[in-house]
Amino acid sequence: MPAPRTVLVTGAAGGLGTLMRGLLPAYGHQLRLFDAAPIEGAPEAVTAELADTRALRAAVRGSDAILHLAGISAEAPFGEILRSNIEGTHHLYEAARAEGVRRVVLASSNHVIGWTPSPRGEFPLAPGELIPIDTPRRPDTYYGLSKCFAEDLAQLYWDRHGVETVSVRIGACFMEPTSVRMLSVWLSPGDGARLFHAALTAEDIGHTVVYGSSANTRIWWDLTTARAIGYEPRDDSEQYAPGLIAEQGEPDPRNPEHSRLGGPFVTHPPRHRLPPS
Repeated sequence: MPAPRTVLVTGAAGGLGTLMRGLLPAYGHQLRLFDAAPIEGAPEAVTAELADTRALRAAVRGSDAILHLAGISAEAPFGEILRSNIEGTHHLYEAARAEGVRRVVLASSNHVIGWTPSPRGEFPLAPGELIPIDTPRRPDTYYGLSKCFAEDLAQLYWDRHGVETVSVRIGACFMEPTSVRMLSVWLSPGDGARLFHAALTAEDIGHTVVYGSSANTRIWWDLTTARAIGYEPRDDSEQYAPGLIAEQGEPDPRNPEHSRLGGPFVTHPPRHRLPPS
């Protein structure tokens, strides 16, 4: 499909949303911003909760595509996850259906398979050792569970209503990795923008699930489906490996935080600190 003229970005005030606000316009996308929190320097942004279906539908109206980043991005009590991530995502898809928007890029998460054992072996892993996209889902938290729901909702809206989605199982998108685990799942902001642009513009995607990380030497999962939609990662976390390993040590396979893909989410999941978008 041609590059969308207008992309609605939900969760635009969050960490990932802030990064993408600075990077995606270079790909020709005009961004429309939506978040529960005001966005400094963006008076045109819509400040509303996903539960405000009237404001949400008005924001969706006239958009060519949606980059859905809103929601709680760490663990929280189930009621909060239900309202923000589950009901909020349903509101988003209903608005897209009602307004005729046919492309959504959904921020899913690696935590949908958080209890999956982390691959072990010498890096780089052989292709057969990488975690495939059809690995059975094993969420590590209510947060991970909400992303399982979001992926299934995306499939339903494709099958029933023709709304296409790329569900991106994001690893960790920060300026640089901050832990040894993150060396395997890091998505650089530049690669994040490249991946989201590919997801916004690829043709005939139906509902496609992809892993979101850079071309890390220590990568755990298979990027085949991401490359199939046109994603070509350029960055690698390996330059940060010596410092992080010297500071934190090598992973201990007896520690569930090291032996499971979800890391600390499987034992002491971090609580969210910001109000949900």
